[in-house]
Amino acid sequence: MNSTWSLQVVLLLLVLAVFLLVGFLHMDMELLLPLLSGQAEGPPVTNVMFLKTHKTASSTVLNILYRFAEKHNLSTALPAGGRVHLGYPWLFLARYVEGAEEGSTGTPRRFNIMCNHLRFNLPEVQKVMPEDTFYFSILRDPGYQLESSFTYYKGYVPAFRHVKTLQAFLESPERFYNDSLVVSNAYARNNMWFDLGFDHNAPPDEGYVRARIADVEQRFQLMLIAEHFDESMVLLRHLLRWSLDDVVAFRLNSRSARTVAHLPPESRELARRWCALDWRLYDHFNRTLWARLHAELGPRRLRSDVARLRARRQELTELCLQDGAPQNQAQITDRLLRPFQSGEADILGYNLRPGLDNATLRMCRRMVMPELQYMAHLYALQFPEKPRKAIPLLEE
Repeated sequence: MNSTWSLQVVLLLLVLAVFLLVGFLHMDMELLLPLLSGQAEGPPVTNVMFLKTHKTASSTVLNILYRFAEKHNLSTALPAGGRVHLGYPWLFLARYVEGAEEGSTGTPRRFNIMCNHLRFNLPEVQKVMPEDTFYFSILRDPGYQLESSFTYYKGYVPAFRHVKTLQAFLESPERFYNDSLVVSNAYARNNMWFDLGFDHNAPPDEGYVRARIADVEQRFQLMLIAEHFDESMVLLRHLLRWSLDDVVAFRLNSRSARTVAHLPPESRELARRWCALDWRLYDHFNRTLWARLHAELGPRRLRSDVARLRARRQELTELCLQDGAPQNQAQITDRLLRPFQSGEADILGYNLRPGLDNATLRMCRRMVMPELQYMAHLYALQFPEKPRKAIPLLEE
């Protein structure tokens, strides 16, 4: 009897120990995972340069960076004067940044965060960003990126102006595309390649492509992939040592379903051939992203971190958003939260839930603020002595 009772006590103690261990791991896994995965402990990275490519979910990333800058009172490299971008589509120059030449020692001022649209020009970027800056960008399958560009820039790009559909354009692009219009036709072919500062009309020769991809790998510590946005955010957070809420975001600058053309597979393949440089770029960094995710996080932690990110986004959706989903411009009651509209795209925005307390309202408002309004807001905070940015859609 005594031996049976002793065995039961031992088993009970073992069960209690297991429950305590599970509870400890559940509470402190966030602290243990960096050690288990080899992630270096330390303060968050605060010097960050994001190359904002076009029609790649980059507006959502920009919002993440703007919020981080405001939360930590960091300086942001903002467009000078009345500009809303950093000289795009011309190659970036340091003088396109407000206050870049106002350093106390006569040298250009350095900033913590750079994330507005620019065409990458490393020597000039280095004039305004610190040596230890973390560089990253985002890419999207050109079969989808070109469709978005066509809708968004239909009336602006000469190659798109006189053709009704992207499918018609892709069937004979040389008929509409003039490669001598290097700048104005940048959105119509290899736009991501162009944003990186390369020749978007160059032949896709193997040696040339490999050399330019090597250039990108040498400078950029990470290339996000739009089709795997949440996985990309998990890896970005890991590398920057940021908190979960720092990388949670609502999708911004998205289009309504009625203005999205669903191309058949053969048309997407034509787009990839037409944008062969972009396709090689995307294909390479899509593969390297997954290799890094498995090497640096591992499948189990990746699944766990993505699930936590999505769960937190859902919590904030229920907390912040009145409708639980993006709305078209006519349905957005606060005109300060209405996004800029372009071309034939119907750009969506958000309504906030009424009755939020002040702190929650500020947090939620930052998460849904369109990029032009947020840029103007940060500009006013950073340069209170200068005239406010004029945002055309707010002055109608």
